[in-house]
Amino acid sequence: MAKTEVSESDPAVVAKATELKKELQRLMKAIVEDEDLNLETVDRANLTLCELKDLKLKRPLSLKLQESLAFPEEFRCPLSKELMRDPVIVATGQTYDRPFIQKWLKEGNRTCPRTQQVLSHTILTHNHLIRDMISQWCKSHGIQLSDPVQYSNEDGLTQADRDRFLSLLEKMSSTFPDQKEAARELRFLTKRMPSFRALFGESLDAIPQLLNPLSQRKCQSDIHPDLQEDLITTLLNLSIHDNNKKFVAETPVVIPLLMDALRSGTIQTRSNAAAALFTLSALDSNKALIGTSGALKPLIDLLEEGHPLAMKDVASAIFNLCIIHENKARAVSDGAVRVILKKIENRMHVDELLAILAMLSSYQKAVEELGELGAVPCLLSIIRESSCARNKENCIAILHTICFTDRSKWKEIREEENTYGTISQLTQNGTSRAKRKASGILERLNRVVNLTHTA
Repeated sequence: MAKTEVSESDPAVVAKATELKKELQRLMKAIVEDEDLNLETVDRANLTLCELKDLKLKRPLSLKLQESLAFPEEFRCPLSKELMRDPVIVATGQTYDRPFIQKWLKEGNRTCPRTQQVLSHTILTHNHLIRDMISQWCKSHGIQLSDPVQYSNEDGLTQADRDRFLSLLEKMSSTFPDQKEAARELRFLTKRMPSFRALFGESLDAIPQLLNPLSQRKCQSDIHPDLQEDLITTLLNLSIHDNNKKFVAETPVVIPLLMDALRSGTIQTRSNAAAALFTLSALDSNKALIGTSGALKPLIDLLEEGHPLAMKDVASAIFNLCIIHENKARAVSDGAVRVILKKIENRMHVDELLAILAMLSSYQKAVEELGELGAVPCLLSIIRESSCARNKENCIAILHTICFTDRSKWKEIREEENTYGTISQLTQNGTSRAKRKASGILERLNRVVNLTHTA
């Protein structure tokens, strides 16, 4: 906005100048007479002098002067009680100054401060009418008001960013070329700008709008693979933002579409779908929700395929989900033990898969299946061959559980110990947990041998 000069003959200016002089006299007297100089008084005197100088030089009045002018009540932010610089409307129709209502929302509040109504969404819409009225009032009083585009929130987003965000979401209900273009841009923006990820949390409709091109297709063959990849990757980007994890997972269309993506699309799409489930499963409530939805089966199927690009993300997702007991049962029921053991035997991603197997071994049916599938020789060979202390620890922990569950496995353990001394070596150079498990096996093994000799 162009600067507006003020006239020294303007009654308002004359009155303001007189008021400033009186204030300056009072402050100077306080400074001179006060033996213990108060720096705050000096600062106020300096500010008053600057304001008086602005009047004399016919400069636009600083916004600092606004507090001494009686501006209309409708221009005052209900939260800050100050003149609004960037008025915005919330879902209830009330208007607030953007920085203050943003702070209110970031503190976790989901109600309108004035009416106490629950907000149906947290998108802030610019109030052009009030902004124009404030601009006219400031102009008539010689106050310079900055362009609202210059004001951004603490995350660096401007109103233009928000308008662009809404425009891109609207394109998701448009033609295929528009959908494809918007999906690619949203993928880029949510990767490059963490603050852009937070925008999806401001509306209950944002995620469904984003995924509209996928949810509206009647069958997977109708989905363009590039469009699916961009949208699933955008979901992954959103799930990285901690504040998004709960509402993204609880949006009804999300997990079913991630499961569809695990089964179809490019390998990058499938890998990113697994990565999204991994990041979402950081919350325990999401672990239960994802497990209940049946996502472990397509994850295990993708693990069995063994594509190098997807293996790590899939293993991470399965591990995270199986932290809760209910999902261990689901994973075992969906064939996880067989698939994981086969990959370990082929020495594929042994570190990650042994960690999952060690976790599943706390579930009785998993232990029984390991015994039936002949896991003991495989685990013993890894202890002998591996240089990784954690892998040795996981192997001996699984063996400890198997052997104390199935007595028929003691013969294999005794033969291994007689031939290689594998368990004894681990009691000497393993981790503290590995030493305990190995010692427990040896102690039991010696007891079995002694009982046999006695018999």
